[in-house]
Amino acid sequence: FFSFALFAMKFNIADPHTGAQKMMDVDDDKRLRFVLDKRISHEVNGAIFGEEFQDYTFKITGGIDKQGFPMKQGILVPDRVRLLLNENSGCYNMKKKGDRKRRSVRGCIVSRDIAVLNVTVAKRGKEPIPDLTNRVLPRRLGPKRANNIRKLFNLEKSDDVRQFVVRREIPSKKEGGKPKTKAPKIQRLITPDRLQRKRRRAALIRKQREHS
Repeated sequence: FFSFALFAMKFNIADPHTGAQKMMDVDDDKRLRFVLDKRISHEVNGAIFGEEFQDYTFKITGGIDKQGFPMKQGILVPDRVRLLLNENSGCYNMKKKGDRKRRSVRGCIVSRDIAVLNVTVAKRGKEPIPDLTNRVLPRRLGPKRANNIRKLFNLEKSDDVRQFVVRREIPSKKEGGKPKTKAPKIQRLITPDRLQRKRRRAALIRKQREHS
């Protein structure tokens, strides 16, 4: 007697609007045809999780194979390959400056060797997905970039962004101690000092051109 092993794949689904995540198993070959031979950043129909979710659209963002090697965008093969990776290539933690190593990564095409596939909700449907689209998780951190803070609080350019930074409270480790608050360093903040440095650099360039 011959025994056929069922091909199953896990899906890690994330909803950017609610911040929730959910893991679902799919072991039906007919449903898995929706994702096989697709690539990272491709969109798939929600019928892979059931007929009631066919009006959903999901976007593939990555995954790992059965041995734990991650999928990497831009490698147009369904197999595992060994690449010379550096600091900026991803899938590699550099130990010292300028370090490069040859590491095994999985291509960006979905195959039967993928154990867990990461997808996000690109378009919502009528039926809510339990514990995913009907559960909202509060964001732990506020925005860090100056323009994103202005967008959140609907500020004008003349308003001081530093007064609107979202601070979070950290409880004291000592019993009865006073809690502390932490705030992120604002990125891309235009200050008078920064404008003065810009004017100084421009003046130096003009001075060099005059002497040359």
